[in-house]
Amino acid sequence: MVVVSDIVRNGIRKKAAALFLAVSLSLGTAGCGPANNPAETQTPGRIQEPDGTQDTGGIQNPGGTQDSGGVQGPGGTQDSGGIQNPGGTQDSGGIQNPGGTQDSGSGRNPDGTGNPSGAGGFAAPGGVDTSENGENAQGSSTGSSTTGVYRWNRLDTANIKLPSAYDYRKTGRAPQIGNQGSLGTCWAFASLTALESSLLPGKSMTFAVDHMSMHNSFLLGQDEGGEYTMSMAYLLAWQGPVLESQDPYGDGVSPDGLTPSVHVQEIQVLPSKDYEAIKRAVYLRGGVQSSLYTSMRDYQSQSVYYNRETNSYCYIGNEKPNHDSVIVGWDDNYSRENFNLDLAGDGAFICTNSWGEDFGDQGYFYVSYFDSNIGVHNIVYTGVEPVDNYDYIHQSDLCGWVGQIGYGQEEAWFANAYRADKGENLAAAGFYATDKNTEYELYLARNLPDAGGGEMERALDRRMLLAKGRLDNAGYYTIPLDKKIPLEDNEKFAIIVKIITPGTVHPVAIEYDAGDGIAQVDLTDGEGYLSHDGKVWEHVEETQSCNLCLKAYTKK
Repeated sequence: MVVVSDIVRNGIRKKAAALFLAVSLSLGTAGCGPANNPAETQTPGRIQEPDGTQDTGGIQNPGGTQDSGGVQGPGGTQDSGGIQNPGGTQDSGGIQNPGGTQDSGSGRNPDGTGNPSGAGGFAAPGGVDTSENGENAQGSSTGSSTTGVYRWNRLDTANIKLPSAYDYRKTGRAPQIGNQGSLGTCWAFASLTALESSLLPGKSMTFAVDHMSMHNSFLLGQDEGGEYTMSMAYLLAWQGPVLESQDPYGDGVSPDGLTPSVHVQEIQVLPSKDYEAIKRAVYLRGGVQSSLYTSMRDYQSQSVYYNRETNSYCYIGNEKPNHDSVIVGWDDNYSRENFNLDLAGDGAFICTNSWGEDFGDQGYFYVSYFDSNIGVHNIVYTGVEPVDNYDYIHQSDLCGWVGQIGYGQEEAWFANAYRADKGENLAAAGFYATDKNTEYELYLARNLPDAGGGEMERALDRRMLLAKGRLDNAGYYTIPLDKKIPLEDNEKFAIIVKIITPGTVHPVAIEYDAGDGIAQVDLTDGEGYLSHDGKVWEHVEETQSCNLCLKAYTKK
């Protein structure tokens, strides 16, 4: 066992036995109501909650921000004191996303699949505006799965100039407006709306909010809220999404046995307050889920920050975000005069809400670039694939990215061991980059022993390199193999990742039980190993009480 290892939760640390433990990401609740952080609390001898405070909802956000409006933004608490640069660059003192801040980058394959040698940017779907004068360049309206992803008109995006204004409603990419009613489900509405928009205009699908909010691996009711890492975990575990027609919203019932309609294989976390990266993602890939602070609860609510005449919203202050929406456009010249506050400049994002078409302009509203929270916590769905892409997923992290672990340095090794079924061929592996500019090496070790110890270490050392590359943004990435590798029937094998994430000392994403009764973490269904050098390994279910976020995908 390695003597010194770290789990980090929002950078707060606490000694525990011989290990230096702390945790960096935890879940945050969101239930359409104001946030309330009581006095400092922590779990004695174990893990300290983000910033030493526990949200009343019982969950801490992966960034520690409470979602009182139905969603919690990841990435750490918002530095709401100062306004971020509306020009698109992040304030040097800004808050980090659930994975930290990331560069926008452009290392994507033209077909939208993750590039093992440099993934992380964006590729363009059809129907997006790709001309300098703002005219729509329509692509194919039929999806192709020849490369394992939905392809519309994937273009070379290197020289695309973003227009000063863009609106999904004018390009055939507008998703359906939802209505959460009295439930704290804005996080699920926003996630699925962003996902749906990533398939438009070529493929129109409406996904079930009830299923996402009731069939995930977390013990939160629909009135208790949630946040985007919960969405990520649900989608990446292939627990969903299912169609709305299979599980209609609002009846308090969600049937068992439904299967996903698509497979989500890549989700990128965009840089905090990087408006250029957000616009490019909207323009080329799909709506960007982001967070706001609002005291409003529905379309009838009043707020000093909301101008009902112009459907315009701006909050400047120290309140944490508590409500999720989806950015589907922007207007750099949208007048500051449309807002109730005296602002320093023009410009606004066009956003969807989940309060039905009676809110705003048929469900849409404008959020000023100068709003304290818009653009701080951002995700975009960049890899959505047909359900026949892979036949099976090997995994143990159904709760996904709840925390991070490492050895006090930017480099770490981690591995998950699995047992192959009959006739499986290894086709891909997936893991999280917890911050920008992550470098990785992906390996396979075969014919592992049943027992651990020195024999397991020797087996993990007999590994073969499968792929390596760099990931510009934080997020989850699936790395497809150049050639499928046949596995022996009942063979025990391991996926191994060497990861280097500059600027962090806890580069490996994990799930664990934070002791808040929220995450359903099963430590008996996985066999994960962690190492500082790729030679000496510790079994993390035993030594750290966590599962590693590392998946393997196979084809029959």
